[in-house]
Amino acid sequence: MKEHLKHDLEQINHLLDIIKKQGVEYLKLIGARPTSVNHIPLWETQNLPESGYGTEETLKIFNQRFEPIMVGSSGPRYLGFVTGGTTPASVAGDWLTSIYDQNTQSTIGQGDISANIELETIHLILELLGLPDSFLGGFVTGATMSNFTCLGVARQWVGKEQGKDIAKEGISGLIKILTATPHSSSIKSLSLLGLGSNNIVKVKTAEGEREAICIRDLEDQMIKLNGEPFILISSGGTVNTVDFDDFMEIKKLKEQYNFWWHIDAAFGGFAACSETHSHLVKGWEYADSITVDCHKWLNVPYESAVFLIKEQYKILQVETFQNSNAPYLGDPLENFGYLNFLPENSRRLKALPAWFSLMAYGREGYKNIINQNISLANQFGQLLERSNDFKLLAPVRLNTVCFTLKDSEKQDEVGRFLETLNDTGKVFMTPTFYNGHSGIRAAFVNWMTGENDIQLIFETMNEVITQLK
Repeated sequence: MKEHLKHDLEQINHLLDIIKKQGVEYLKLIGARPTSVNHIPLWETQNLPESGYGTEETLKIFNQRFEPIMVGSSGPRYLGFVTGGTTPASVAGDWLTSIYDQNTQSTIGQGDISANIELETIHLILELLGLPDSFLGGFVTGATMSNFTCLGVARQWVGKEQGKDIAKEGISGLIKILTATPHSSSIKSLSLLGLGSNNIVKVKTAEGEREAICIRDLEDQMIKLNGEPFILISSGGTVNTVDFDDFMEIKKLKEQYNFWWHIDAAFGGFAACSETHSHLVKGWEYADSITVDCHKWLNVPYESAVFLIKEQYKILQVETFQNSNAPYLGDPLENFGYLNFLPENSRRLKALPAWFSLMAYGREGYKNIINQNISLANQFGQLLERSNDFKLLAPVRLNTVCFTLKDSEKQDEVGRFLETLNDTGKVFMTPTFYNGHSGIRAAFVNWMTGENDIQLIFETMNEVITQLK
């Protein structure tokens, strides 16, 4: 083992060169990379080698056994799960993140102070999204942990309104959560926080087959709570149809009723970058907390999301996540450390890929990405509307297209169609169920996707549907 380590260090330039060569080749050919693996190869699980193989030989083993199952998930025709691509600048930042290997917590003092990069990146994101600096933000692994972090502080807020310190005393009694169409990650977070999904008060959706919250029913539910503090989870872009709650109307309710307002804007928040669609997030700056997922529409590598919580709740945030049992003295921002503001004690410098990409392409670059994806989603929706075999299940509101087979008697064939389509390896979409129909979702969030991809996707769909007739 010692010999391998010594040799690898001596050959680090060569090793990084061959990794770079392989990575560049992958990125250059990503448009032709299969989006799905039809047949998973059979392999025997390897035993731990006694003295190891060294890095170069291990790369050969990886390329033989596992590289073939790596799909083009960051490519232009991978439209499933709202999976973003990776800009060249974000790849550079991610590579350096691993090389520098910081445990990002502090901004001053001895040792690692890389949190300064993270705070600056949060500032850049707030500027990009048109949000005020009154939000304190940080990076976590994804929307699930962002929702968890925001709702954890919301839980502490409700406790204080009830005269309790839940972080110390634990949960006693019920905490009501009002929502209409929450993402599954919010429900998971409620479970992890001990709030319980059964405590959700389901609010009706707006008329017209919408997924947005019905403001009239929301206020009716608030009145029923008779002044009891509660948590509202609202949507800044639902998963199926990218529907938005009316934030300006919720702001009016917040002036009358006592609640914590959380917005899950994992990918829909980037509508703020588009002049034609920024109205969808009008008023979101009045929320107490917001979730934004960077590895979606910001197009940086996976495990990158931010939580945004109003700085006025910094004490509640520290009470929830502080790294010791001692009471926090003074202003926690004077000697800031992420250690006391979020769940993880150990964390990568997740902000660096986002910082690189934001600095490399700026406001105009991201505006172009967002507008391009919106345009492509609309083009795809128009092709479906004119088709004899497919139909939209909802209007194309932003960047996700929700559709199904046109023949209502063939609902049981939607799954088979999608499976056959994905098996082509030319495109990948995900199944859904909306308004009583089995459906398919295509999410446009990749900076590389172009009009030629739309044509290829639609041609492939027509070939598959003809094949199944």
